[in-house]
Amino acid sequence: MTPEQELAAFLAKFTPEIEARAHAILARLREILPGAVELVYDNYNALAIGFSPTEKTSDGIFSIAVYPRWINFFFLHGAGLSDPEGILKGDGSVVRHVLINGPEDFAAPALANLIDRALRAEGTPFAPTKPARIVIKSISAKQRSRRPKS
Repeated sequence: MTPEQELAAFLAKFTPEIEARAHAILARLREILPGAVELVYDNYNALAIGFSPTEKTSDGIFSIAVYPRWINFFFLHGAGLSDPEGILKGDGSVVRHVLINGPEDFAAPALANLIDRALRAEGTPFAPTKPARIVIKSISAKQRSRRPKS
């Protein structure tokens, strides 16, 4: 299987609504972050997809985590970002996140401004002329159900 097919199979484990939402969010992020390397982790709790200029996890800037009922967008160095609108959630020492309902959320000025700030802080390291690619980094043998309990 290609990495694209593996990612599609991971997403197919979710409800059709969450799967469709995740595909739409990924499509939008691919527009916003051309040339990004997508680092995929099919973890115990969630499907995580990082966006990095390289294959190194430590170079990641953003990620999404797909859960059975929602999708979060993470700023991997969000604790240091100026957030005058107060949309970032979390109280860890490094990472912050926002709940994403769909690709249209990325048009909101507060979120778009935060993404711009994060890219400027990292020196806009994505190379739009490079082809984007997906790298499957890990697949957990044990996983929580990808569908909500009834």
